[in-house]
Amino acid sequence: MMADEKAQLRERFRHDRRERDRNVSFELLMAAPEITSGQVIATYISYGTEPSTQEINRYLLEAGHTLVLPRINGDYIQWVQWDGDPLRLSVNGRILEPLGEEFLDLRKINAVIVPALQIDSEGYRLGKGGGYYDRALPMIDGWKVGLIYSGELSEELLPRENHDVPLNAAATPDEVVRF
Repeated sequence: MMADEKAQLRERFRHDRRERDRNVSFELLMAAPEITSGQVIATYISYGTEPSTQEINRYLLEAGHTLVLPRINGDYIQWVQWDGDPLRLSVNGRILEPLGEEFLDLRKINAVIVPALQIDSEGYRLGKGGGYYDRALPMIDGWKVGLIYSGELSEELLPRENHDVPLNAAATPDEVVRF
């Protein structure tokens, strides 16, 4: 029942995103103290209708942060340090993933930026449905923030399951909301 409800919501939210401009600015997120004070930031390379992370990733690298990106390994995410070189990326389906050695010391990750379709007022996110971030986030003590468009912060609570992990914040182009 819960899986069906989530699947229906995912389909609706994906449809709503098709008309959005992906090239929005997340200056408020980049100015957040949890980001500016962190040395190691986990982020991702957006694709499809997701808000673009290109500006965020470029800013983080130029500001001297160490960037780690996710790489799917079976049912889990491995984090890999990335220096911004597009030649150090490989295509896995529709996703660009970093090449290189796994970044093993997850305690060093100060903040993690994750994709979401919607985030509710308690910090629970609806993702793509693979569960990769739900398995990865409990291993990271750093600040957890979801990246969404304006209007994707849900006033209604999203359906959740025991394995769902709440975020510390949601970032839109207009605001950073802390939970």
